[in-house]
Amino acid sequence: MFIPRTAIFLRCEDEYLLIKGAPTKRLWAGKYNGVGGHVERGEDLLSSARRELLEETGLAADLWLCGTVVVDAGETGVCLFVFCGENIQGQIRAGGEGSVEWVGREAVSNLPVVEDLPILLEKIHSMQRGDPPFSARSYYDEDDKLTVVFGL
Repeated sequence: MFIPRTAIFLRCEDEYLLIKGAPTKRLWAGKYNGVGGHVERGEDLLSSARRELLEETGLAADLWLCGTVVVDAGETGVCLFVFCGENIQGQIRAGGEGSVEWVGREAVSNLPVVEDLPILLEKIHSMQRGDPPFSARSYYDEDDKLTVVFGL
């Protein structure tokens, strides 16, 4: 069984809009991640991504599907639908999920981040609108190290 979620990465040249999880977050408090969340009942993926972007940042943008990641989390996994965005409209405002800020791609290696963020940013940074979406699977190996495998 999979829980559908969206992850949105707005980009402006070498910078990405990321959210630093609020201290009250259960899973990634104080860590940087893409904007996103659960797909609600009755929503399509793009509508969910647009809603999450607006709720968490106050922004709207032209979004497109960059890829999917099946996250093996045991009994219940996550199917992560990764969106990129451009033509940003609105003013940044933080929501209850955390603070939102533009971060240079090179700066990510010096920040506390969720484990797969550098891997996903590296993949989507090389993509352009119109490229076919990628497909990937992530899991923890026997040494408890995160592994992300991209499909061909």
